[in-house]
Amino acid sequence: MQLRKIAAQPRLDPRALLAYSPHPPRLMNLIKPLVALLAIVNPLGAIPFFIMFTENFTVEQRKRTIYISAFSAFLVIAISALVGIELLHFFGISLASFQVGGGMLLLISSISMLNARTGAVRSTPEEVDEAAARASVAVVPLTIPLLTGPATISTVIIYANKARHWTDLLVLVSYGVVIALAAALSFRAAERIAGFLGKTGINVMTRLMGLILAALSVEMMSDGLLKLFPGLGR
Repeated sequence: MQLRKIAAQPRLDPRALLAYSPHPPRLMNLIKPLVALLAIVNPLGAIPFFIMFTENFTVEQRKRTIYISAFSAFLVIAISALVGIELLHFFGISLASFQVGGGMLLLISSISMLNARTGAVRSTPEEVDEAAARASVAVVPLTIPLLTGPATISTVIIYANKARHWTDLLVLVSYGVVIALAAALSFRAAERIAGFLGKTGINVMTRLMGLILAALSVEMMSDGLLKLFPGLGR
C-alpha cells in the first residue's frame, strides 16, 4: 500500500518549476544587453585597427590612447543609457520605430561581421597621418565608430527603455564599465592576441559575434514591428 501511495504522487516537472520561477527570465533579461553589447563592440575585431593607428606610438602614448578609448566607450554607453530616452522624446521619435530602425542597423552590422568585416572607416592617407600624430585617435576612429557606433547607441537606448527601476539603469551603466575593461584589456594585449589567434582566429570570433548579433537584431525588429502593427501578432 505504501508503495502504491508513493507511485500515485504526482511528479514535479522541472520545466514547470522554471516557468513559475521569476529568477531565470529576470536573469536572462539582465544578461541579454551585455551579450548584445559585447557582440556589437567586438574588441577583438578592433585590434588590427588599434595596431595600425598606434604603430609609431611610444609605450606611454599607447597606454594613454588605451585609457582614453576605454573611458570614451564607457561615456558613450552611460550617456545613452541615462538620457537616450529623453532624446527620443525631444525629437518625437517613438520607441517602436527606433527599435525597427536600430534592429535594421544591427542586422547590417551583423552581416558585415559574418563576412569578417569590421565597420569601414573611410579616411585619406593625410587624415590617417594626422590622427596618428594626435591623441584624438583614441576617440575617433577607435571609440567612434569602431567600438561604440550608432548600433551600440541604439541598442543601449532600447534596453534602457525596458528598465523597470533605477537599478536596471545602473546595471546597464555598469555594463559600460565591463565593455571599457574588455576593450582596454584587448588593446593592451593586442600584439599577443593578434599573434596567438592570427587573422583567421579573429575572423572566426568576429563571425561568431555576428551570428549572435543577427539573432538579437531580428528579435529587436520583430518587437518593434508588433508594436507598430499589432495585427501582425494575430
